[in-house]
Amino acid sequence: MTTTSATSSSTASTASTATTSTTSTSSSSSTSTIGQQILSSLGVNTGASLTGLAANIAKAQYASQNDALNTQLTQVQLQISEATQLKSDLLSFQSSLSSLIDGGNLLPSPTVANSSVASATLPIGSSGASSSYSLEVTQLAAPQTMAAASMASGTTVQGGTLTFNFGTVTNGTFSADTTHAAATVTIPDGSSLTATASIINSAGIGVTAYVSTNTDGSQQLVMKGTQGAANAFTISASGNGTTGTTSLSSFAYDPSATGGYSVTTQAANAAYKLDGIARTSTSNTITNAAPGLSLKLTGTNVGNPTTVSFGDPSSGITTAMQNLTTVLNQLVGEMNTDMSNNGGGLANDSGAKQMARQFSALAGTVLMPNAAAGAPRTLADLGLSTQKDGTYTLDTSKLATALANYPDAVSGMFTKGVNGVYATVNKMVSSLTTSTDPGSLAGSVTRYTTLQKSITDQQANLATLQSQLQDRLTTQYAATDAAVAGYNSTLSYLKQQIAVWTNSNNSNN
Repeated sequence: MTTTSATSSSTASTASTATTSTTSTSSSSSTSTIGQQILSSLGVNTGASLTGLAANIAKAQYASQNDALNTQLTQVQLQISEATQLKSDLLSFQSSLSSLIDGGNLLPSPTVANSSVASATLPIGSSGASSSYSLEVTQLAAPQTMAAASMASGTTVQGGTLTFNFGTVTNGTFSADTTHAAATVTIPDGSSLTATASIINSAGIGVTAYVSTNTDGSQQLVMKGTQGAANAFTISASGNGTTGTTSLSSFAYDPSATGGYSVTTQAANAAYKLDGIARTSTSNTITNAAPGLSLKLTGTNVGNPTTVSFGDPSSGITTAMQNLTTVLNQLVGEMNTDMSNNGGGLANDSGAKQMARQFSALAGTVLMPNAAAGAPRTLADLGLSTQKDGTYTLDTSKLATALANYPDAVSGMFTKGVNGVYATVNKMVSSLTTSTDPGSLAGSVTRYTTLQKSITDQQANLATLQSQLQDRLTTQYAATDAAVAGYNSTLSYLKQQIAVWTNSNNSNN
């Protein structure tokens, strides 16, 4: 009985001890698993990259702000691109229109039947003329031209001064022009003929000089004045040099004296008749000789007048209006795309809105405020009209009627005067591309460029903050990893000691 009871008690005790040991081992295993999961998640002592973990957390911290700035930057870059392109296209339009008008095909340009007598052009700002003129040139304007006596090659002159007096020469008598001041040129001692000519040219007194070399090797100093009878000149010399081989007095000139110079051309005015009326000019280039006419005389046709006529610009104007309509529609199409609510960057842009307003009013804008009653004053009077979507159409029949009834008035709209197509377009484009106006396209480009810099500055600031956060987290995680590594080392040591104690107790039993 006693033996049985003791055996039972011993068995129960052993069972109880086993149960307790099993429970303790299970609890320790569960705790270790949870801790390992936490450490694994943190990347502690598992071989995971603490730097990568810190970078991901720092990136996540600023992700929403960076995404917002990237979206803003993409939008502002689109706005800069579209506004800049519209501005560039407007300037190209302005330049092309300028070149078209300068080409002269839109005006009744003059033509001289006898092209050897003269060439004709339109005066700047002129709208041409529909009539014709007769032209007879009896004398061309000429400068006084004369050559000094022949001298040996290598001649040098004794220094001093040459004084030029200007006026007219009549039958060998010189009359000074009191409104044309005399000019004095200083020639250094020992100057060559070439150097002397260069000094006269550099003085800018209205007399040019050069050295002519003759077939026998001798040289002559040639002097030429300015066209016009009143630009004849005399030369007085005052010498004080001694080095040169020739006295400066050799270059003095008085038309009443003989010798010294041979005069090949006397100073003279141009003489011509326009529509039979005698006229003169101090130059062969005559600006505004008549309405719509500038002349450059090149020859004479005494007793045989030629005709200056004007071509019909109707064809050129019609083509220009058709091309103008096409270009305006291209600009409007680009503008409408940029201002679209479906992806356009300039939907609410003040500069684009200003452009839309000005383009919608262009056809009805008064270009010629001083036009005669009934004459065309606007592009609408030439057949241009604006549609509901802002595009343009051209009524060529209406244009043809205007050209037939008012040819001079229509031509006058295509000049570079203070009024007209070019003046209006130039004013419009200038207002849209002036950077000092915040409401213009150029002002929009400036504003968006400033905003772009602000966004990129904010992005740089966020990048700095993100980098700083990553550095802090990396430092913190590294410290944690070191601490946990220390704890693990201690735990490993304790486990080893427990194992030794356990083995020792089992051996004793």
